[in-house]
Amino acid sequence: MGKWWWKIACVAFVLYTVIAGFLMPVPRLDILNETIRNLYFHVPMWFTMIVLFGCAFWYSIKFLRSGDMRHDAFAVQFTNTGIFFSILGMLTGMEWAQYTWGAAWSNDPKQLCTAISMLIYFAYSILRSGMRDEEKRAKISAVYNVFAFAMMVPLIFVLPRMVDSLHPGNGGNPAFAKYDLDSNMRLVFWPANAGWILLGVWIASLKVRLALIQNKREEVF
Repeated sequence: MGKWWWKIACVAFVLYTVIAGFLMPVPRLDILNETIRNLYFHVPMWFTMIVLFGCAFWYSIKFLRSGDMRHDAFAVQFTNTGIFFSILGMLTGMEWAQYTWGAAWSNDPKQLCTAISMLIYFAYSILRSGMRDEEKRAKISAVYNVFAFAMMVPLIFVLPRMVDSLHPGNGGNPAFAKYDLDSNMRLVFWPANAGWILLGVWIASLKVRLALIQNKREEVF
């Protein structure tokens, strides 16, 4: 039970999010209506992405300090899983925008900044695939990962807040907390964040284990 408690919590939170997210009553707000339920999926995807990229950033620094290839494996798989959740975040956001803003893509500042961040991390995968020497690939990609995370933070959290934006909480547009008076949403929203983040970490940890097993097999043969 000691090592499994967070996985059990992950499954419980995600199931709770899916069930309660669709069944629990939500406030009737203009334009949003029932689409406000996407708050339980779209926003946690971004939070999960940020946590995973943060973990990749941490393991990249650890690799640069130690040279331990295990840290490189952690950095790679956390980055790859973060990219996966960034795609989910973008897709759920575009679907939401289609119903609330009238178009899946409207060149909103936060959409543009997020797309740039995603492209930066896509380039990380391309960079790794273009190098054969393992040590050189690990060092260069670790340095790139550090700078990628350093660029993502202002792109997502700083620049969109400096200009007008359709996104809640940016450019003078009020955040959900300012006009959502329904406490039921908070009862689902916070467990949703915990569940999706734990799921992302779980997926990344499984990918790390598979990568380490594959590396050991390659060393044997």
